Order: sequence, then structure tokens, then C-alpha cells
Amino acid sequence: MPQKMIALSTRGQGLYEFTDAATSFVRSLGADEGLLTVFVRHTSCSLLIQENADPDVRTDLNAFFRRLVPPSSDPSMRWIVHTMEGPDDMPAHIKAALTQVSIGIPVSAGRMVLGTWQGIYLFEHRDQPHRREVVLHFSG
Repeated sequence: MPQKMIALSTRGQGLYEFTDAATSFVRSLGADEGLLTVFVRHTSCSLLIQENADPDVRTDLNAFFRRLVPPSSDPSMRWIVHTMEGPDDMPAHIKAALTQVSIGIPVSAGRMVLGTWQGIYLFEHRDQPHRREVVLHFSG
């Protein structure tokens, strides 16, 4: 079963699209049908399939998650215990727990069965730049 690790560099909180890398991987296999599993190897970021046409969607998602889970320095978050790595650390873990670290995408006729406006994103929840590893695994 083919597998590939891709590295994504982030510049802080936000959504980083990598649909093209997944598309290239699936295309290189020459497989007809199967399932692409996408898995991120970290606990303070996650994965999303989301609209990739209007950048306002990404802006609004970032704003929503910031409001939902503010930094631990926010007075509403004084209950947070895990603060060793900064005020964005535990909130990043919470955001990752609310989203997903693994996504399954069907493949048919050699292509991922994504909708017209769907893209695959790494959702970075930390403020500082990070190098994130995503595993693409095909079963067919």
C-alpha cells in the first residue's frame, strides 16, 4: 500500500492548503479506485476539508476558532493548567481535539472525489512557525 510523507511549513495560525500535493500523489499511483487517508502527526494542528474558492472562508474560520478558544492569557481561560509552551499551546490542543487529525477521501477513476470547491488543509493552531508532517496513505 503506497504511502508518502509530506512536510508543510506554517507561518502561524491559519489554514494551509495542500490539495495539489495529495492530487499529485494519487495521480502518481495510477490506481483506479480506493481510499486516500490523510493523517497529521501532531497534537496542536489538525486537518480540514473546506472551501478553497473564497479566502474569506479561511479568515472567518480562523476568527471563529480564536473566539471559541482564546489564548490562555485571556481572563476567560484562567482555568488552563498546561501553559509551559506559551499561551497558544493548550488552546491549540483544544482546537485540534475539536477538529480531526485524520481524513479519508474516496478515489474513483484515479481522482480524489472532492467537490468542486473543496480543498484539503492543514489547520495550524500555534502562533509560531512550525514544520508539520502529513502522511498520505492509499488503499486500493
